[in-house]
Amino acid sequence: MKIRIKGNSLRIRVSKSEVNQLAGEGYLEEQISFGNNALVYALQTRKDSEQLSANFVDNKITMYVPAALTKDWAVNSIVGFDAMMPLANGSIVSLLLEKDFVCKDASTEDQSDNYDNPSKTC
Repeated sequence: MKIRIKGNSLRIRVSKSEVNQLAGEGYLEEQISFGNNALVYALQTRKDSEQLSANFVDNKITMYVPAALTKDWAVNSIVGFDAMMPLANGSIVSLLLEKDFVCKDASTEDQSDNYDNPSKTC
């Protein structure tokens, strides 16, 4: 699972096995440790939800995903899901959850669990 944050935008990319785990178990979690502190980020399915939402509590970002969206996601051609989440202070957070594709450039990271890239370049 990869997380990208820019301003009020949160983007999470997931591999094939992570899509399967999310659909099957309903939860994924990773963290980055900074010694005595860590930033945790997670995906959690919700049966009673119709769109992506998220929160940030106790150094943990959780993106909530409608369970209906993940049901056949591993085998369909849908790349991802997005939502604009309004906040109480009037601002908006842009949320994006998408399948992670193999990059066609000279990336050195292990991409063996990523989806085939439909494009020729990343």
